[in-house]
Amino acid sequence: MAWLYLFVAGLLEVGWAIGLKYTEGFTRLVPSLLTVASMVVSLWLLGLALKTLPVGTGYAVWTGIGTVGTAILGIVLLGEPATLLRLLCIGLIVAGIMGLKFAA
Repeated sequence: MAWLYLFVAGLLEVGWAIGLKYTEGFTRLVPSLLTVASMVVSLWLLGLALKTLPVGTGYAVWTGIGTVGTAILGIVLLGEPATLLRLLCIGLIVAGIMGLKFAA
């Protein structure tokens, strides 16, 4: 269950990271409320996952999922560049997440 909690927490981290863009400095009510709710639930699920998983592994995987997801959505939704080097680096992060999962 801990890995499932961690995965969902990572997805919610992507949600709040992208949500920050749409809050316009927390001046828009609905995006701001959704972003803050995503932050709270993400941290709560991370805490549940860390009851079982090592903190270093859990935190690294959580931030890795958030980083990869945010970078991909930045490319898809926000028109950020998808250079070969950037995509390669995203792939390296995914490889690191997988390595931590298999090593745990």
